[in-house]
Amino acid sequence: MELNSTQKRQMFNDGYVVVKGVIPPVMVEAARRSINHSLGTNGLHPDELTKFAAQSYCPELQGKPVITDIFNRSPLFALCESLVGEGNLLTTGSGQIALRFSRPTSDLAEPKGHIDGRGTGTNGIPAGTFHRSFTMLAVVLLSDLPEAYSGNFTVWGGSHRFFEQIFREQGPEALAKAVDTMDTGSPPVQITGSAGDVVICHHQLKHTAAPNSSPNVRYAAIFRGKHKEADKNGVEVMTDIWREWDGVREVIGEG
Repeated sequence: MELNSTQKRQMFNDGYVVVKGVIPPVMVEAARRSINHSLGTNGLHPDELTKFAAQSYCPELQGKPVITDIFNRSPLFALCESLVGEGNLLTTGSGQIALRFSRPTSDLAEPKGHIDGRGTGTNGIPAGTFHRSFTMLAVVLLSDLPEAYSGNFTVWGGSHRFFEQIFREQGPEALAKAVDTMDTGSPPVQITGSAGDVVICHHQLKHTAAPNSSPNVRYAAIFRGKHKEADKNGVEVMTDIWREWDGVREVIGEG
């Protein structure tokens, strides 16, 4: 299973692609069952809620096969590999369990985005610093999201190219100064869909989770797919954003 040329061109232009029904229901249900068991057994200490929201809920599950198999042992891996080239994608040892709980009111607030790697002090990276350590995000819906403002994964299409130019002008270190909060000229798109759908996006795409004004918990698992040369390339690819995307460059080169 791999992405076709149209989907790869969408990745080039928009920085993300949505693929329906990738993850088998049995894997989705097993993951959600394990998450719910963790929540019911371990609870959520108020002092850790900010960290959980920024890093991962149910941290004891992150490296368990019930989570990592969603990336490593499902059609998702081949889809992601088709973007970076056969043999170039590493398996993962961890997945982020990304939950978004209902707001106390139905008041709507405009989503505010970011690029992963900028330190906030709560996301495991010291404030005022930055780093780049992966190639793509693969966001797996573990619950249905039929409408917006339900904690939806939200993207700013084309922002990967916008920030490539910013980093060429100001240097990658500009990320530490929160340039990723800039207006990119494109509106936020809240992804709707069904459990088992996936969103694959460029590491430099501005994104966030929309506020959840629905009565339901948003369940998702997020994986950071990594090219085998990602550590070697480091922040250089922030100004050369397709260096690790052989599958995309092959299609664009055809045209």
